[in-house]
Amino acid sequence: MNEQKKLMEYETIALDDVNSALVIIDQTKLPNETKLLHLTTQQEIWDAIYLLQVRGAPAIGCAAAIGIYLAAKVIESQDYDVFYAGFCRAKEFLNSSRPTAVNLSWALNRMDNIVKRSAKLPVLEIKQVLRREAEQIKLEDAEVCRRIGEYGLTLVTPGAGLLTHCNAGQLATARYGTATAPMYLGHERGYGFRIFADETRPLLQGARLTAYELHEAGLDVTLICDNMAATVMKNGWIQAVFVGCDRVAANGDTANKIGTSMVAIAAKRYNIPFYVCAPTSTIDLATPTGKNIEIEERAGSEVTAMWYKKPMAPEGVKTFNPAFDVTESDLITAIITENGIAYPPFNDSLPSMLAGSDK
Repeated sequence: MNEQKKLMEYETIALDDVNSALVIIDQTKLPNETKLLHLTTQQEIWDAIYLLQVRGAPAIGCAAAIGIYLAAKVIESQDYDVFYAGFCRAKEFLNSSRPTAVNLSWALNRMDNIVKRSAKLPVLEIKQVLRREAEQIKLEDAEVCRRIGEYGLTLVTPGAGLLTHCNAGQLATARYGTATAPMYLGHERGYGFRIFADETRPLLQGARLTAYELHEAGLDVTLICDNMAATVMKNGWIQAVFVGCDRVAANGDTANKIGTSMVAIAAKRYNIPFYVCAPTSTIDLATPTGKNIEIEERAGSEVTAMWYKKPMAPEGVKTFNPAFDVTESDLITAIITENGIAYPPFNDSLPSMLAGSDK
């Protein structure tokens, strides 16, 4: 690999149609190694999503769209019913990889709808329609993130201190990121933001990914431990918090990386606005509240042993390792979408955000 090429010059997700492969940056290797993976089987794609080699709700959606196209591409039958049965099996399999990120099911359902609308076409043509739709989902994501960034910029002033948790950056999307989109656009325009990135235990996405990509792009970024967020707020260094999300319930409750709710509670205490950056594809009006969001739990070894040369906890100790938590809507100042900014009460404002989207 060309060592002179910067991380942000790579595409987070790409389709290599000639070799029937989904190409991703293996995010588990960052920041020490930039490794591209060429995934050609459904099991490889499922594993990449589950193992966080590709992660971030929008990126997972893009990967799923390309993945289901590749699954459809290798179905040999030209009979529509046989083809569609194989498509549904692949869709169900990919959809089981990560339950909390709604973009996964959103992208797969969108591709499913394309197949059903194209039922009268020859199977070979349906496959080409699927390819174009997967590419369109990726193109749309980059534009969605840019628009979120534009709306986010209206909420802050040049020189502001901004805090973010986990990685809702370019590595989690097709471009710009969601929570980092105002930061990248502000940097392009000379806003001089001071960014604070939580390290985000236990998988350190803030340290390995957010701090890495922002630093490489030339932004002023300071890495802090998760338990330092309240201190930098109390010091007056933070004027706004921007985070991403994996699912937004109808009442505005939001699922994001574990630790997000702690940040929101601290922000509320210090009267700092807390903004959730959410593509409308993450808004799930069929989920009434955060209590209805399924929270993925992961292996305890991520807490006790990962990143350490030796385990840092006694052998056999019990662990609890939810990958996400829910931030209640009363802690959220606003939810920024590509169609505008939703304010409380979210039961009223979120449907209006969806009204401008082709769901």
